[in-house]
Amino acid sequence: MMEWTDRHCRYFLRQISGHVRLYTEMLTSAALMHGDRDRLLRYHPAEHPLALQLGGSEPDELACCAHWAAQAGFDEINLNVGCPSDRVQAGRFGACLMLEPQRVADCVAAMRARVSVPVTVKTRIGVDHQDSYEALAGFVELLAEAGVERLIVHARKAWLRGLSPRQNREVPPLRYDRVYELKRDFPRLSVHINGGITTLAEAAEQLRNVDGVMIGRAAYHNPYLLAEVGRRFLGDDAPAPSRHQIVERLLPYVEAELAEGARLQQISRHLLGLFQGRPGARAWRRYLSEHAHHSNAGVEVLKRALACVPDPGA
Repeated sequence: MMEWTDRHCRYFLRQISGHVRLYTEMLTSAALMHGDRDRLLRYHPAEHPLALQLGGSEPDELACCAHWAAQAGFDEINLNVGCPSDRVQAGRFGACLMLEPQRVADCVAAMRARVSVPVTVKTRIGVDHQDSYEALAGFVELLAEAGVERLIVHARKAWLRGLSPRQNREVPPLRYDRVYELKRDFPRLSVHINGGITTLAEAAEQLRNVDGVMIGRAAYHNPYLLAEVGRRFLGDDAPAPSRHQIVERLLPYVEAELAEGARLQQISRHLLGLFQGRPGARAWRRYLSEHAHHSNAGVEVLKRALACVPDPGA
C-alpha cells in the first residue's frame, strides 16, 4: 500500500493492536540502493512485529536490501510480485514477475542466502491469460524450493493492461478456492489469504482453510476493527483501548515528530477512519481536514477534534 502504510500509519495501528503483523509500504530495491537508506528504513521500535515489503527483480540488489533490512531489525522480508500498476511494471517488478517464475525464485534464494529472518512472497493467483491453477502451482513450487515458508496470496488475478490498479482490486473476480487448493497441495507452506476481506468475522471464516489473513484497505479505512484481534483469535482478554484512549496515547509521539520537523497532516491523515461508524465521526474527519494542514498545526488540533466526538467511557 504505497504512500499509505508509512511509519506514522504503522505506529498509529500499533496503538490499536499489539497482535497484528504490520507491513511497510512497498519500497523498491533501487530506492534503497541509491536513496536515503536510513530514512527509508526508519521505524519506531513499537511497530514490531514488522515486515519490510520490497519490490525489485535483480537478485543481487534484493539480497543487499534484505541484508540491510535485517540489520535494521525488521522481522520479515516480503517480496511483492502482486502489484499491477504501470509504474511498477515499468520497473520490471510487481505482478509482471509472475511471468518470470524462475527469476522470482532466484530473487528469493538470493535473499534467503543473506538473511536469517523469514523471506516471504505476496502474489496474485495469475496475470492476464496465464491464470490456470497449474501455472500458479508451478510458480509456488519454485518458490517453496527456493526457501519461501510463507505465501500471501491476493485471490484475484491481475490484468497488466487495460485495468487501473484500483480496478485490479475490484474487477477480476475473487477466487478464494484457488488459495485453498494451494494450501491443500502445499501443506508445509504457510498460506495467507488477501483480497475482499473486510471484517474479523470474514477473517475467522477464512482461517478454516488457510493459515493467516492479510487485511489492507479495510483496516486502513476502519482501523478500529483491529482492536478485537487479540480477544477473538488469541485468547487475550485484556480490554481493548477505546478510540479516545488511542488518540491520547498517540499525542506524545505526535509532539516528538512535530519537534523533528514533521507536519501534523502527515500523521493525522491516517487517523480519519478511527471513528468510522460512530457518532461524531463526520465532525472528527471534518475538523482534522480543515485544520491539520496548516503549517503551525499542533497536537491541540487533535485534542479539539477529539472533543467533537462523544466519549462513552467518560
